[in-house]
Amino acid sequence: MTTTALIVGAGNGLSASLARLFAAEGMSVALAARQIDKLSTLSQEIGAVSFACDASQPSDVNQLFNNVEQKLGAPTVVVYNPSLRVTGKLVDLDPSEVAKSLEITAYGGFLVAQAAAKRMLKLGEGAIFFTGASASVKGYPRSAPFAMGKFALRGLVQSIARELAPQNIHVAHFIIDGVIRSATRQEAPDKSDSLLDPDAIAQTYLNILRQPRSAWTWEVELRPWVETF
Repeated sequence: MTTTALIVGAGNGLSASLARLFAAEGMSVALAARQIDKLSTLSQEIGAVSFACDASQPSDVNQLFNNVEQKLGAPTVVVYNPSLRVTGKLVDLDPSEVAKSLEITAYGGFLVAQAAAKRMLKLGEGAIFFTGASASVKGYPRSAPFAMGKFALRGLVQSIARELAPQNIHVAHFIIDGVIRSATRQEAPDKSDSLLDPDAIAQTYLNILRQPRSAWTWEVELRPWVETF
């Protein structure tokens, strides 16, 4: 039986690396984003199916899972990547933008986790992975909304990992503590591997997915060798 992997908040960075790796492992891949035009090239490259979804809206999330289930089968691997970074001095922050940041970064994670768990509990197995950041454990100046969202997401993961692991659902949180390399963001010539390689990050997700349940981890931190912590 082919495994279906759903990546929510898909784009051209880490999500693309995950999608390519999952497809190479023989999984059927579903990609979800608010704007799916940006996913057309990747979808054609690996044979993925794209779905429009605002992860902060319950109706969108429920429709997403129904659509994926109908076209590819119920997903047994779900990755939650969306976040919204709002920065500024505390006294200058727009409350509506802060609320939006929390909705996308944390509340959407709850919605996706709930929809995924409902299906995985019926199947008796599954994995739900969440992408965190340095802000998951460190609140930086002028970045309170992002820290609030990422701290909340980490708390969600820790709680549901304890709840769902005994029911054969592996829940894990990946703290990406550093800058991810991209086409527009490259290392200086004298600092090789000073940025996180998205393909290397994706490999770690796959390694965690393959863990025997006698030795599951709920959280892993990833950072390049030059990053302080």
